[in-house]
Amino acid sequence: MALIDKLVESLQVLPGVGPKSAQRMALTLLQRNRQGGTSLGEVLLQAMEQVRECRLCRNLTESEVCRLCSDERRDRTSICVVESPADVLAIEQAGGYGGFYFVLHGRLSPIDGIGPEELDLARLLKRIQDIRPEELILATNPTVEGEATAHYIGRYVGEEVRRVTRIAHGVPLGGEIEYTDGGTLTHALQGRRNIRLLD
Repeated sequence: MALIDKLVESLQVLPGVGPKSAQRMALTLLQRNRQGGTSLGEVLLQAMEQVRECRLCRNLTESEVCRLCSDERRDRTSICVVESPADVLAIEQAGGYGGFYFVLHGRLSPIDGIGPEELDLARLLKRIQDIRPEELILATNPTVEGEATAHYIGRYVGEEVRRVTRIAHGVPLGGEIEYTDGGTLTHALQGRRNIRLLD
């Protein structure tokens, strides 16, 4: 196989990159930006060799302990459980949460052979026992597998955490009810909260 074809094929491992997009990327690097391509290759190789899981939360990091777990200013009263490092980035960019995380790197899926061991729930339990948070926030995705994973973790941690919560799912900010799907509306109604209580 020609080297250009190998490059095009290799680029297709990225999500959302098909043959045409990969070909365009490869030709752009070869024709217009060889220095950028060389730099990309060097950084990619370094990342593949040096980035690993944080030993405490399983987020991706170059160090043994990630910057979030080693930050003394983080709120020790809560741990937020997410499915992927991308979820950590999204929550951090949104702001409003200052506690710790635990990254599952997936969700329970017996069909795909993903059970509690693959999600390293024993490490989550140890983390809970080490820092004794007041709240465990289950922020798995609102899919069938995500809901099952949240339910399982809630039972798995048992009485180790005083409060186990599930993130709310509902009508997005700025959304209109008439255009919202039925499943989302059902979740929104079930997850409603008080805004005023009469004495």
